[in-house]
Amino acid sequence: MSRSLFIALTLLALPALASAQLGPKPPPMAVGQPEILQEIGWDQNLGEKIPLDLAFKDEEGHDVVLADYFGDKPVVLSLVYYECPMLCTISLNGLARALEVLSFVPGQEFEVLTVSFDANEGTQLAAAKKRAYMASYEKSEEGAQGWHFLTGDEESVNRLTRAVGFRFAWDEETKQFAHPAGILVAAPDGTITHYLFGVEYSPKDLRLALVAAGQGEVGNAVDQVLLYCFQYDPKTGRYSAAILNIVRIAGVVTLLAMAGLLLTITRRRRQDPPAPATSSH
Repeated sequence: MSRSLFIALTLLALPALASAQLGPKPPPMAVGQPEILQEIGWDQNLGEKIPLDLAFKDEEGHDVVLADYFGDKPVVLSLVYYECPMLCTISLNGLARALEVLSFVPGQEFEVLTVSFDANEGTQLAAAKKRAYMASYEKSEEGAQGWHFLTGDEESVNRLTRAVGFRFAWDEETKQFAHPAGILVAAPDGTITHYLFGVEYSPKDLRLALVAAGQGEVGNAVDQVLLYCFQYDPKTGRYSAAILNIVRIAGVVTLLAMAGLLLTITRRRRQDPPAPATSSH
């Protein structure tokens, strides 16, 4: 099998591979759930900008503004509260697993911001959370410079959560915050480009989201081809195969393969010496 034909068959098989990687869609909000659960969720503010003037403190207690982490690279933002007994830890674990697989490294191709939406939490909790995740992160030597854990006052927290569409509420009965799970990706200028929902984040989806948000500055030529073959679906927060685009690429590859084959045959015919003429007696 020629290399060109192999590439064409591989492209045609991409839809099946993509569907195999996609997980189930988030379940819809059931009718009759407690009122507090109807107050929480994500409002997708795609195309809106995060206010980069918001003031926070980093895990070392330094005063920072969000603009310190934007400007050159896309940013992954996760909203949690550090004393969350379950969901936030599960979500952060999912993010850490995706970062382990991802060939991109925080601080190099992108930045990661984990921000507490509990204004009562302070630097000590942020520092402890960062130590816990850096202790098990294989790329901690490089990644520690690019994964930041922030805390802020109520005004900054509320402005940030409103800007990104993160709706949460305090549950007096359980003494815990009720909140959704997920992360978002923003362009270097703070424009929100992607939401990835749930507590497990496909490294493929995260990579493509970073490449798209990076505006050509992140990834390679293969990533650009994959962006053409896969499209982001805001409803699911995932990338799925763009069948029409894949068929188009497969068609172009097939035509190129046929043209190459014809060119090879033509050259060989020109190079082959003519057969000796036979004389008749």
